[in-house]
Amino acid sequence: MEENLGFSHFLAQIDHVGMSVLILLLSLSVASWYLIITKSISNFIVSRRANAFLDHFWEVDSLQELKIEMKGSSTDNAFAHLAKLAVDVRADSQKHGMEKLAAAGGASELLTRTLRNGIDQEATRIENGLTIIASAGSAAPYIGLFGTVWGIYHALIQIGLTGQGTLDKVAGPVGEALIMTALGLAVAIPAVLAYNAFVRRNRIWMARLDAFAHDLFTIVTVGSKGGDSIKGATGQNHNPQFTPSATTTSVLEGRQ
Repeated sequence: MEENLGFSHFLAQIDHVGMSVLILLLSLSVASWYLIITKSISNFIVSRRANAFLDHFWEVDSLQELKIEMKGSSTDNAFAHLAKLAVDVRADSQKHGMEKLAAAGGASELLTRTLRNGIDQEATRIENGLTIIASAGSAAPYIGLFGTVWGIYHALIQIGLTGQGTLDKVAGPVGEALIMTALGLAVAIPAVLAYNAFVRRNRIWMARLDAFAHDLFTIVTVGSKGGDSIKGATGQNHNPQFTPSATTTSVLEGRQ
């Protein structure tokens, strides 16, 4: 009896519907764990690159020097990409003159739109994969519950056919039901925890990027990084005399 009631015996009792539920749960588990691992590694690498870039960025004294630095550096993180966009807008305004900018709403509006688009692109990028993780966390318990109901249904069928509720008749279907319940929870719990962690990280990341966009706007419009510095919302030095105007605040308003 003990040898026949092992895990393989429970799996042998699963029909096509139960097997489909089992495969679906395993697929959700593999997909969610793949995204959890890859996104965790990616976020760690990108954060290190961003911190290194910001440390170097605030050591540059002038916009001209920043322009030279951006030509030779790679935009392997959102902060570097945003800085390159701002520098390119500055260079484009000087190259084409104010007539083109006037038609587009002015240099400040052009820079604001560019920074907002860069922030929106980063928001889209960091949300990749979260839908699958959220779906696994929310749907897996119900999929497992369906498998549980199906296993209990089989147990009742066995009792009805034999007229006896002995262990050897219902062990397989009940074991199937319990396995489905456990698998549903095993898939859902890590996915929910990971989703909450990623959402919190993304919220902090976007707040830092928004603050950096404010600083970029000031640097590009003023054309200098001079003056004493203090620690800003990005965790780096920035101009203490900077007060967001209505134009620069619209960079944030575009994200809200």
